Amino acid sequence: MNVGHYPPPKRRGMTVHSIILLVLTVIAAIGFFNLSSSEVGPRFLIWLLVALASFAPIPFFAYRIYSLWRADYHIDRDSLAISWGLRVEDIPLSDIEWMRSADDLVTPLALPSLPFPGGLLGIRRHPELGVVEFLASDAKKLLLIATAKRVFVISPENPAGLSQTFARATEMGSLQPVEAKSVYPSFVVTQAWESGLARYLWLTALFLNIGLFIWASLIIPSTPLVAIGQQFAGGTLDTVPSSQLIIFPVASFLLAVVGWIAGLYFYRWDRERVLAFIIWGSSTLTSLLFLLAVLFIITTPV
Repeated sequence: MNVGHYPPPKRRGMTVHSIILLVLTVIAAIGFFNLSSSEVGPRFLIWLLVALASFAPIPFFAYRIYSLWRADYHIDRDSLAISWGLRVEDIPLSDIEWMRSADDLVTPLALPSLPFPGGLLGIRRHPELGVVEFLASDAKKLLLIATAKRVFVISPENPAGLSQTFARATEMGSLQPVEAKSVYPSFVVTQAWESGLARYLWLTALFLNIGLFIWASLIIPSTPLVAIGQQFAGGTLDTVPSSQLIIFPVASFLLAVVGWIAGLYFYRWDRERVLAFIIWGSSTLTSLLFLLAVLFIITTPV
């Protein structure tokens, strides 16, 4: 019996998402660069909006790339395991009512929102099937997995091979009973939130970053120049427009977001949770250091 992995098609999705991520990163970098050299005024606000608008989707597309890279469908005589990023669904074969191609439906499936190649993800309702959850990458290879809870839509590179393996595994019977398991990304966040230390670190980092943004926003209009740069013997620090201070809250926020996501990744496993707290603690400390850096800059005589 050919048990094993039947991964979804990945090349096209990885290419499309990587291009989108690269374009957003370049636009954000250009926005922040021009922001740092702009005087306070309409041009400053325009570059600020461009930088923030292009940066905001970057974590979303970065996670989709990671999810597609790790995506897999694994079947054996006991269960079908669907892995898509932080989303995991382990279905005992005895819970699967039927498996068939989406092409066999009388009423076609409506694709989920943002149906980018390599990322058909989300929940829809179908008039015949009820609740349908997409964990797929290719609309041309959709395979339906019906359970009592809902219908899952996957897209293995070889749908016929997975269907045949399922039929043979059902005939041979299970080797040992397994329990159904559902893991959602939100479960990890909720589980971590129940930890008092995690809540303290998250909220501290959040308030530090909010405070840093507000503080920089108040300083920039009222202080034309600030001292940032190298100081040579007997000289003074170079002065630059105060608008460059916006780099500090932006950099602090970016690092805080990256640290938060990285911590959630390691928090999923009990043995790695200490590392998650170290990452969250480091992110909080970094935000505090950025705030102290701004304090040092504005108190340095120009």
